[in-house]
Amino acid sequence: MPQGSLLLAAGLKSAISPGVNERRIAAAPAAGIEQGMQKNLKIMGLRGWALAAGFTLLAGAAVADPAYPLGSRIGLEPPAGMTLNPANNQFEDTANKTTVTLLDLPLHLYGEMERMVFAEINKPGVTILKRESLPYANGIGYFIAVELTHEGKKYRKWLLLAQSNANPVPDLAALVSVQAPEEAFAVYSDEIARKALASVTFRPAPNEERLKLMPFAIGDLAGFEIAEVAPVGVILTDKPQRGGQPELVISMGQGAPLDAQDRPNFSRDLLQRGPISSLEILSADAMRIGSMPGFEIQARAIGPNGAPIRLVQWLRFSGGNYLRIIGGSSTQEWDQAFPRMRAVRDGVTVR
Repeated sequence: MPQGSLLLAAGLKSAISPGVNERRIAAAPAAGIEQGMQKNLKIMGLRGWALAAGFTLLAGAAVADPAYPLGSRIGLEPPAGMTLNPANNQFEDTANKTTVTLLDLPLHLYGEMERMVFAEINKPGVTILKRESLPYANGIGYFIAVELTHEGKKYRKWLLLAQSNANPVPDLAALVSVQAPEEAFAVYSDEIARKALASVTFRPAPNEERLKLMPFAIGDLAGFEIAEVAPVGVILTDKPQRGGQPELVISMGQGAPLDAQDRPNFSRDLLQRGPISSLEILSADAMRIGSMPGFEIQARAIGPNGAPIRLVQWLRFSGGNYLRIIGGSSTQEWDQAFPRMRAVRDGVTVR
């Protein structure tokens, strides 16, 4: 199954399957759903490496205005008595074991999401109470209410399927789910669930929030600006007034060799996956980066636009995981850009 489908299936299990969210309240938090990066490659082609490397409100009292989980593009006005659990980014009423789950996906997955939802609600034992259009803050979505039994317990679920293909959120497929067990039916009525779903609204996720979800922290931007944030990676670009040429991609990966003798070839293989040609490695050296074993490669190549570029790739190893920083610029800007890239590297810490 493609990666997008795997993420979708995992998210639908969270949003649809009865009992899953109830167990989350009492047990360990589950991982959030991550969204992929869907932008075009930029001038130096470093975003191609980002894709090859595997490039998704704070907790407190219940609120009456739209509330957004940290880094999410989807928000709503949660029902009274619900607060956000930052461990799993869902709204919860622990006393009544009721949850609101928000699934944020790229727009191209909307059709598949719709098919999977309909397959779930048409399974034996599921009673469809309502299927109709529902206006919400950013448009009109598809509303579904169902009742079902799971492991001897009865549940009701209210679902909103929505999408956005226009600015300021041009690439979003959303599934929002309210789930309540039978003992909470008197508290969470159809009217309350519909009101919460009708309050759903979208926003561009602030980079500041998304950075807090990264498995690493960037201590020094060295004059670069944040161009894009993905679930496991960040793209930095030079300030427009400096020409917009140098770029950096910072990401985390798995599958690194444990044997230090295998790391040079592993590093070269990663570098060669980028959208470049005529790669010429100028230096390749093992080194310590932030007290951890690392490997640096400096190279020159022809970029995707046919112009010569200079490149550096740093890998910092920790068991089978690695932190990857790859930077590039035009040959004319390299001497000024490289020290700044190194400053960024030295300020990155793994959480």
